[in-house]
Amino acid sequence: MGGEAVSAEMFRYLAVSVAALTLDFCSLFVLSEVLGTHYLIANPMTFALGALMAYAGSVHWAFRHRKISNRRLELVLFIGIGIGGLAVNVGILWLGIEVAALSLLFANAAAAMASFAINFIIRKMVLFSA
Repeated sequence: MGGEAVSAEMFRYLAVSVAALTLDFCSLFVLSEVLGTHYLIANPMTFALGALMAYAGSVHWAFRHRKISNRRLELVLFIGIGIGGLAVNVGILWLGIEVAALSLLFANAAAAMASFAINFIIRKMVLFSA
C-alpha cells in the first residue's frame, strides 16, 4: 500500500479517534468531576466507550483493507490492542497527574496522543493492512 493510501487512512483514523476522544473526554469529565468517580476508575470506562466508537469508525470508514474475515476475532484483537493502549493511557495519565502535577485534561491529552500512536501502528499492522 502506497504512502498516500496510508496517509488517507491515518487522516480518517485521526478523525475517528478525535470523535472517540471527544466521547472519552466528555465522559471522563462527567464521571470524575460531576459525579465524583476517581479518575483511575472512570478512565477505563470512558476509554472503553471511546474504543467502541473507534472500532465502528475504523471498520466502516477509516481503513480500506481488513486482514481478518472473522469479525468476532477482529473485534477481540481490536479490543486486545486497545487494552495495551489503555495500559499506556492509564500509565501516562497517572504520571501526568501524580508526578508532573498536570491537570486531568492535560494529562489525559498526553495519554490520548500516546495511545493513539500506539493503537494506529499496531492496528494497522495486525488488522488493517492489505
